[in-house]
Amino acid sequence: MSDEPEEFADLRPLAKVREQKAWYWYDWANSAYVTTVSTVLFAPYLITVAEQAACGYVSDSDKGLDCDANLAVLGLSIAPGALPSFIITFATILSAVLLPLLGAVADRTENKKGLLAGFAWVGAGFASLLWFCRDGNWEIGAIAVIGANLCLGASTVFNDAILPLISDEDERDKVSSRGWAMGYLGGGLLLAINLVMVLMHDSFGMDKALAVRLSMLSAAVWWAAFTIIPYLRLRNHPPEHVVEAEGGLISQSFGQLWVTLKDLKNYPMALTFLVAYLFFNDGIQTVIASSSTYGEKQLGFGTSVLIGTILMVQFVAFFGALIFGAAADKYGAKPVIMVGLGVWMGIVLFALVLPEKNIALFLLMGVAIGIVLGGTQALARSYFSLLIPRGREGEFFSFYHAMDRGTSWFGTLTFGVVYQLTGSYRPAILALIVFFVLGLFFLSRVDTARGMREAGNAPAVG
Repeated sequence: MSDEPEEFADLRPLAKVREQKAWYWYDWANSAYVTTVSTVLFAPYLITVAEQAACGYVSDSDKGLDCDANLAVLGLSIAPGALPSFIITFATILSAVLLPLLGAVADRTENKKGLLAGFAWVGAGFASLLWFCRDGNWEIGAIAVIGANLCLGASTVFNDAILPLISDEDERDKVSSRGWAMGYLGGGLLLAINLVMVLMHDSFGMDKALAVRLSMLSAAVWWAAFTIIPYLRLRNHPPEHVVEAEGGLISQSFGQLWVTLKDLKNYPMALTFLVAYLFFNDGIQTVIASSSTYGEKQLGFGTSVLIGTILMVQFVAFFGALIFGAAADKYGAKPVIMVGLGVWMGIVLFALVLPEKNIALFLLMGVAIGIVLGGTQALARSYFSLLIPRGREGEFFSFYHAMDRGTSWFGTLTFGVVYQLTGSYRPAILALIVFFVLGLFFLSRVDTARGMREAGNAPAVG
């Protein structure tokens, strides 16, 4: 027999690929809620329920109540058309306070997948409460979306903290883009099913309001069910390079948060990117969250046209995310993101002058949104991961996610206030261009190679 030691194949690359495939499924799971509820159905439906409450509810058969009454909310007079924007704004302010602490917890725990799944399941539970939003009872809808959005933000902190653990720097753009692409595919599939339900509600023996409520409930169930896959297939990774702090997990997390807040000045490129992301992501998320409201209330399209357009956007975004990922491999993430932001500015200007009930131009705008939607968001996630130190991914991503995924507060607040002051959605949509301009400006100030050196990561390529 030979005395030479046996050689074993290195199975770590295969294990990493398996984890990446499992990780993609969480984008698939939560995108159904983002698409069906946040993007398409929630805002127009809540406005209708709020109008019933303001004008005097009669029955589900009412086809719009012709009155200009406002709601009395905490002593304020709120127009029903502005209510969804203010609700999202409130949820985001809570996120800005709570998510950074969760990020510090994420960096100190091995069980990131368990916390990801736990927050996802609680969020899906909140989302299921939308089933009871009816008969002028807009308050239950507000509670449902605030709770669901908070849990969505929390779960994505843990989800994105896992990304650097299962991918190297040179493959991160590709992995992140594939996750976003899976999300748009999954969200689009459920939206297609819901499109049939809403359009053919009479054939199923239900009214439109019931079809909308069932569609929102299906998104909650989808979110909860498919989260099981990453929960079962992801591995727990021991924390690395944890900031020293005394006490238990919570007190240590507060200590780490305080250290990071003081230490941010040592990562000026990461901080500059966060400022850029604050602005351009708020613009993107507000366009997404307000698109169905703008299409229905300003351009005069029915729910079927809106759902059909968003469905098209989903499938275009699937290919857009993959195209942007390939472009980032060739040119680098930063210049590709900047091109995407230029396209977003063009979309806002196009929306401003878009004629009412012009379906062809509305669909053209939808194609443009789809191309840049997934790509800019996927690359922002992977690009930021290059600028943050190892072992502190959760905390840095918590700052990142305080401004993420349907929880824009500067943008939604601006949109709601401009509508409140002018009574028109056109100046409200135009106001959003400021966010893209500022985002592009600050992004241009980020030096990628310097940022990676500051974070102690591998040198940038290209």
